[in-house]
Amino acid sequence: MSLLSATPHQPAVSEREARQVAEAAREQDWRKPSFAKELFLGRFRLDLVHPHPMPADEDAERGEQFLARLRDFCETKVDSALIEREARIPDEVINGLKELGALGMKIDTKYGGLGLTQVYYNKALALIGSANPALGALFSAHQSIGVPQPLKLFGTQEQKDAFLPRLARTDISAFLLTEPDVGSDPARLATTAVPDDGGTSRSSGAESGGDYVLDGVKLWTTNGVVADLLVVMARVPKSEGHKGGITAFVVEAASEGVTVENRNAFMGLRGLENGVTRFHRVRVPAANRIGAEGAGLKIALTTLNTGRLSLPAMCVGAGKWCLKIAREWSAVREQWGKPVAHHEAVGAKISFIAATTFALEAVLDLSSQMADEDRNDIRIEAALAKLFGSEMAWLMADELVQIRGGRGFETADSLAARGERAVPAEQILRDLRINRIFEGSTEIMHLLIAREAVDAHLSVAGDLIDPDKSLADKAKAGANAGVFYAKWFPKLVAGPGQLPRAYGDFHPAGHVDLSGHLRYVERSARKLARSTFYAMSRWQGRMETKQGFLGRIVDIGAELFAMSAVCVRAELLRTTEAHGREAYQLADAFCGQSRLRVEELFGRLWSNTDDVDRKVVEGVLGGAYTWLENGIVDLSGDGPWIADATPGTSERENVHRPIR
Repeated sequence: MSLLSATPHQPAVSEREARQVAEAAREQDWRKPSFAKELFLGRFRLDLVHPHPMPADEDAERGEQFLARLRDFCETKVDSALIEREARIPDEVINGLKELGALGMKIDTKYGGLGLTQVYYNKALALIGSANPALGALFSAHQSIGVPQPLKLFGTQEQKDAFLPRLARTDISAFLLTEPDVGSDPARLATTAVPDDGGTSRSSGAESGGDYVLDGVKLWTTNGVVADLLVVMARVPKSEGHKGGITAFVVEAASEGVTVENRNAFMGLRGLENGVTRFHRVRVPAANRIGAEGAGLKIALTTLNTGRLSLPAMCVGAGKWCLKIAREWSAVREQWGKPVAHHEAVGAKISFIAATTFALEAVLDLSSQMADEDRNDIRIEAALAKLFGSEMAWLMADELVQIRGGRGFETADSLAARGERAVPAEQILRDLRINRIFEGSTEIMHLLIAREAVDAHLSVAGDLIDPDKSLADKAKAGANAGVFYAKWFPKLVAGPGQLPRAYGDFHPAGHVDLSGHLRYVERSARKLARSTFYAMSRWQGRMETKQGFLGRIVDIGAELFAMSAVCVRAELLRTTEAHGREAYQLADAFCGQSRLRVEELFGRLWSNTDDVDRKVVEGVLGGAYTWLENGIVDLSGDGPWIADATPGTSERENVHRPIR
């Protein structure tokens, strides 16, 4: 068996075993309908998202009242330039937001929280993130992936009573999964939590019915430097009375043996309180375990189903700011006798920013409202929102820098020093870059979404490509697959997208026609499903290695989801707002731009450089092209590529600093 490299304190895990761990952690069942899942299967279920769901009046009123207070605070108390210069959020800013109740935006009112819906929580994050992205990241990490959300979904009543009131008002939380040599492959998790069934909890000072002893090192612990409570993922060894496996724990950051060894610094989000945390013989009461032993990854992934919506929320805020700056600057900056906005090359960038911002908000609000109503399974929608939002926001910021020219590359402080408006365009580009990596990189999101997209196929035909299955199992799977595809595939030949008057509600008098775009989505969804089927027939068990193909499949699905969302949102605004006509125009522009991207992606499904790229990679790793690296000076240091994370006592100063 070929094993992945492992340090002595890490489990040696084969590629197949790693996949099995990930597969066991994902939700297996689809108990509720999913618009995006149906889309990947070639079924355009517009009825699942139209008419656009709406928040209850009382939820909207409570949310708007909080947003008004939050806006006033952000405009008067947050100095983003100061945070950028000093690479730290002032304690008084965090404490002021605590007093507003911002720590408890998603926590139920019975625990002292604000009880905001997902829609208004995301609007709040967009607002905070526009005031300063690092500040938005702090509050997002606290509530979207920190202690409150896993407790809400999986915690006992005793845990909720003990921790949620603290988390709603005073205590900051962090989520600790990543390790120095473990990123998106949790099967190799090295941090351990060894049961001590007769132990006494030092943190409580009372008999707890048993403790776990925690040892290991966690990397990139967002909020970890200032956190009071931690969600820690650790491996429990299997033993008598203990199922074992990756398990989630609530850990007091002030516990004996917890050391924050470093506050990390990054190209963007300079105020981010992100660190390296070491655990040495840390005793955690058994009562602090969230869920059962071995359920940690499932808890993490389920938490992220809605938690991922926080990133596109801040991407929406960034898009709105990029649009505002592009509009104001392009109207006053003149070249060759007219404002640069009237030059087609610049105007195309402005149109892209405007249309894409509208699309990101449409995707976010639709996904968030569906999360609030809990009628649909949104695991794919939230993942698509994160993927699409992070990629498109980065492109919008890059276009803004280009529109601003040399001023886009210049820092806000430098602009102000020579008497011009301090526009932090280069900062927003740096701050947004991490979103393509946070909470699942683009590459991992492609694989995660692709796995969900082909779930129906694997459910009926998976045993056919599983080398461990018997001939009898394969025969049974073949029969089941034959029945499924005999019913499913013929439905991909024709549909409403071929009827000229389908979706006529989206062509009201006096407005541009969006019905044609929805017909395109319907036709493309069937084409996407056929393409997936052809690929599975062609590659079978090798399908999972075709990551380039799978990534393009997912990107097509993301575009089709976004097109659907903008049309539904435009129709909502037409019937409820004064600017419905303009919303239709933005939706039309986005769909036109999106269709061009979709056609390119479809073409690249079968005409690409994937095979030659693979050969070049083999040559690079084999040293065939080292001559190409001649003629430079490498400024890298001499240290190891990956820091040693051997468990043991810390030899570093503890830089943990709780904010009070």
